[in-house]
Amino acid sequence: MKKSIQFISLLLTLIFILGLSAGCSQQSTAKIEKPLKVGVTAGPHAEVMEQVKKIAEKDGLKIEIVEFNDYIQPNVALNQGDIDVNSFQHKPYLDNIIKDRNYDIISLANTVIFPMGIYSSKLKNIADLPVNAVVAIPNDPTNGGRALLLLEKLGLIKLKPGIGLKAAVTDIVENPKKIVIKELDAAQIPRSLADMDVAAINTNYAITAGLVPTKDAIAIEDINSPYANIIAVRSKDKENPAIQKLIKAYHSDEVKAFIQEHFKGSVTAAW
Repeated sequence: MKKSIQFISLLLTLIFILGLSAGCSQQSTAKIEKPLKVGVTAGPHAEVMEQVKKIAEKDGLKIEIVEFNDYIQPNVALNQGDIDVNSFQHKPYLDNIIKDRNYDIISLANTVIFPMGIYSSKLKNIADLPVNAVVAIPNDPTNGGRALLLLEKLGLIKLKPGIGLKAAVTDIVENPKKIVIKELDAAQIPRSLADMDVAAINTNYAITAGLVPTKDAIAIEDINSPYANIIAVRSKDKENPAIQKLIKAYHSDEVKAFIQEHFKGSVTAAW
């Protein structure tokens, strides 16, 4: 009788231990299967992330897409830990947010770019730009500086050393072709294209005017543009395996093919 009681006691102990083990295993599995929350803005960023989600699932990563309707909340939510990653902004924008709000957020990888292009109704090649050509650029500091950096990269001007993204027309130190720069409202530039030799136009305004950046621009920003959009995370999560899987899925051939086909050149892969 005593041996029977001892056997039952031992059996119950084993069942209890196995139950604890199974419970821990389930908790561990639940933790692994917890979806990665990715913040995006509605539109192109959300559309691309839907494709990324499909690719990531094949690699065992579940993604929960959280859409925002402004450019402020995705970084607020990331900084507070309400989401794990966001994908909606270019690095200059993030840098300004970090400077203003002291967020501990970093850029991990490039995503897409809405390329600024140089367009012309008179020229087929930027190399044919004549002396004293009239060049239109946006008159706001951010886009104006972006246009000047593109003109510098094309060898048309040289800017003050180190001026970077804050470049203004007054920072031009060399202008070998003596081009005349006209600063106009960005939305007005496509309508003024016929009056200019060339013009720097943002993608959103180019599309509205019926232009396709990769088809109609005679020069365009490449994937090394500082205005490429990025994947941003809290600095403590930069080595997170789940986020590395997200980047792997985003940078897949399937996602690149989707971007090329779906956006017809108005949005391009930046990796």
